[in-house]
Amino acid sequence: MIKWKGIRWSVHPLFVLIMIGSVATGYFAELFTLFLIVLVHEIGHVVVARSFDLTVREVKLLPFGGVAEIEDAGSIPAGQDALIAIAGPLQNVWMGLAAWGCGQLGLWDPEWAAYVWQANLIIGLFNLLPIYPLDGGKLMQSAFSYGFAYYPMMKWTSRISIVLSVIMIGYAVYTAFLPGDGLQLNLLVVGLFLFMTNWTYYRNIPYLFVRFLMHRDRVAVRSIAKGSLARPIIVNMKQPIIAVVRLLWREQYHLFYLMELEGRIVKVVPEQEVVDRYLSERDPNRAVIELFR
Repeated sequence: MIKWKGIRWSVHPLFVLIMIGSVATGYFAELFTLFLIVLVHEIGHVVVARSFDLTVREVKLLPFGGVAEIEDAGSIPAGQDALIAIAGPLQNVWMGLAAWGCGQLGLWDPEWAAYVWQANLIIGLFNLLPIYPLDGGKLMQSAFSYGFAYYPMMKWTSRISIVLSVIMIGYAVYTAFLPGDGLQLNLLVVGLFLFMTNWTYYRNIPYLFVRFLMHRDRVAVRSIAKGSLARPIIVNMKQPIIAVVRLLWREQYHLFYLMELEGRIVKVVPEQEVVDRYLSERDPNRAVIELFR
């Protein structure tokens, strides 16, 4: 692991094992090229994230791409998140076209040019699969931010990612029983990695949601600065506070209307007060009205 420009850059152990294997089998040049492709792919994410004045804490390189860890905790707009995600595959587009052009112009050996543009095509398309933390998974998450509150958005992202990871694993094993084919070991390893990543993500959603709540003040500052309208949320005053905070949307600032079953509004509370009470409350199942009498 090295630190450059304030960012920790590391190579995943899986990539290291493949590199060792490439040296033993005489494919080091191909793998080194793959390493450079993945590196440029991740630099695309970093450049766009930095253009939005976001802090990139770590970039971890994997055989099929990488993971750029950005310090946002769900506080940056979904549109910016989507632009950061798509920046990686866009690097594969220009690199692939450049390699193809070099082959057509005779600047590169045709076989080598084909290898480079095909590697870019595979890495770019693979990263667009809707599986978190691939770029396609992050794009899916950004899209879900416009249709779900933040908590269910995380739930659906992880569920879909787990299902697709299982399908990937199942297909890799299935090929082992086909005549003339063998076990798709690379696909199996990647599928297992994505499954474990999303299973861990799913189990950590309650903790990730608390981190999201702790950064909600950023959304309030942006909304006030732009003069945005607050999004009203009407809740039964007897609902537990944990259920109430899970109604928060990623980019919206809210006013909570605590209402009786008869339809009378008892109290209007800004979201920051609800969040602060939740974070300081020992019993998350207490009725919200008990905290605002």
